[in-house]
Amino acid sequence: MAEVNETRLPGVGVRYDFTTADGSRVGVLVHRTGRRELLVYGREDPDSCEAVLRLDAADTRTLVELLGGSQVSEELRAMQQLEGLTIDWLPIPGTSPWVGRSLRDAAVRSITGVSVVAVVRGDATVPAPEPDFVLEKDDIAVVVGTPPGIDQLVSLSRG
Repeated sequence: MAEVNETRLPGVGVRYDFTTADGSRVGVLVHRTGRRELLVYGREDPDSCEAVLRLDAADTRTLVELLGGSQVSEELRAMQQLEGLTIDWLPIPGTSPWVGRSLRDAAVRSITGVSVVAVVRGDATVPAPEPDFVLEKDDIAVVVGTPPGIDQLVSLSRG
């Protein structure tokens, strides 16, 4: 069995990395919300990701079944909670009702209790965006809140 390296990412979750028998480097990022990302690192630059596959709970269960594994233990889920707060990255799809609206108009915090602490737009990051900041298609909102609040936010962002 390959050696698995565990890296705790405060406020984010835990990343697990290992090297396959053929020398490929693979990782799984388990967000505190339970969302997972499958990471495939580049051979030339082992710190860069060539591919990131975002998996929801159903995707994760399906992949686990196909690979013949078992469910992740509750202990792992408990490790990902830190004082009831979670940090997550929320993609804003073109179909989101928030596209073209300010954070104030979207009422993210007042409805869910979740705060948008930054927005990633292309190669730029806007830290602590003002309430009049307008969201655009393909923005990524960096949010902080409780796991239930973030789950509600994800649902609302999809319309």
